[in-house]
Amino acid sequence: MPLYEYQCTECGVRFERQQRFQDAPLRVCPECGGRVQRLIGPVGVIFKGSGFYSTDHRSGGGRSKRSQKASESKKGTAVGNVEKNA
Repeated sequence: MPLYEYQCTECGVRFERQQRFQDAPLRVCPECGGRVQRLIGPVGVIFKGSGFYSTDHRSGGGRSKRSQKASESKKGTAVGNVEKNA
């Protein structure tokens, strides 16, 4: 079940409730009885599968800069030459 975050418009208290998708959103604050609204938070996205590049995620599992420079110099486009011309 998803975890939803709410905030009271009158007293400002924030709280979380675990609810089913088909449940109606809460309307009453458990602290003061005022009106509450559901907050929208950030959603984590995880790229999995063979259709993504190794640079599509933040972990250090991608190729190092040293190995990238070595492969680029073999192709004839060294990173050092590009930086000097820029």
